[in-house]
Amino acid sequence: MQEEEIVTYWSDRIRQATADARPLRLRGAGTKDWYGQQLQGEILDTRAYRGIVSYDPAELVITARCGTSLAEIEAALAEHDQMLAFEPPHFGRAATLGGCIAAGISGPRRAQAGAARDFVLGVTMMNGAGEVLRFGGQVVKNVAGYDVARLMAGSLGTLGLMLDLSIKVLPRPAVEITLKFDTNGTDAVRKLNEWGGRPLPITASAWRNGTLAVRLSGAETAVKTARNTIGGEVVDAVEAERFWEGLREQTDPFFASIPPDAALWRLALPSITEPLQLPGAQLMEWGGAQRWWITDTDAQTVRISAKQAGGHATIFRAGRNFDRSVGVFTLLPTPLMKIHRGLKEAFDPARIFNRARMYPDF
Repeated sequence: MQEEEIVTYWSDRIRQATADARPLRLRGAGTKDWYGQQLQGEILDTRAYRGIVSYDPAELVITARCGTSLAEIEAALAEHDQMLAFEPPHFGRAATLGGCIAAGISGPRRAQAGAARDFVLGVTMMNGAGEVLRFGGQVVKNVAGYDVARLMAGSLGTLGLMLDLSIKVLPRPAVEITLKFDTNGTDAVRKLNEWGGRPLPITASAWRNGTLAVRLSGAETAVKTARNTIGGEVVDAVEAERFWEGLREQTDPFFASIPPDAALWRLALPSITEPLQLPGAQLMEWGGAQRWWITDTDAQTVRISAKQAGGHATIFRAGRNFDRSVGVFTLLPTPLMKIHRGLKEAFDPARIFNRARMYPDF
């Protein structure tokens, strides 16, 4: 089918699903099916609606359809030495742009470059009434009022079906090197926060098993100066690329095995928080602000620990025996949840889109 026919077909299908109060499961390649609460409803596969609509390297903006593969987009950008600066994980070779933005997950560069939502300039979407709505545009300063386009990032498809997305891109750095340091977790936190307050071109950091890795990116002179300033041992370029890719795609040995009764938790904490003294393996990223923790500790203890440290905890992946009924995502405070429910009511009053994917009653 042509693009116009696909949109018409989807609109008819969504209107009928709304009339029947029948849930639809918005899905691209399904590379992130494991993320979130539950999978419900008939699959609405977005991959037929694909292709790059426009790309102007001089304007640093690419517009593509939701079913376009991330690999295709990144290949087009690479031809012009540009990139998706939030370094999105694929979690599978067929990952799509729509799924990438719906999940809202960013990679190692996020602490320096920004999150996925920060790069969404505009979106064309379809609501629960089958209507096509357009928000934002193709330039950075295009928002007056509520920034609806960026609401789609991390919504897990609960607000509507994204059709086209305009994404800001950035040039690839001229030089990148990775340094490593032998240090414990407490000293790693101290170093990262000290460096974070200085004008150093740090674009990624990670600590695990007594080793801190730091990536420097930018102009050759800036990288060389920073390397001389902070010291450390230079990591072979191929090994470094493999390491950061392993963190981004969670193919690194740290993520390789989650015990049946355990879960991989993702903790968002103040960067100055020292390593939590709780059982299980821990890995720190984003200057200490993101912590990965594999543990069979009960969910209440994990969440209380995160809250006491000034953050929150999300179940990212879980072993086959882990009880997901505790809730994948930390419940929002009542005022914020009221806003979420209002948005859901405005875009999808029949609650047909990815029902219960974010919260059981959402």
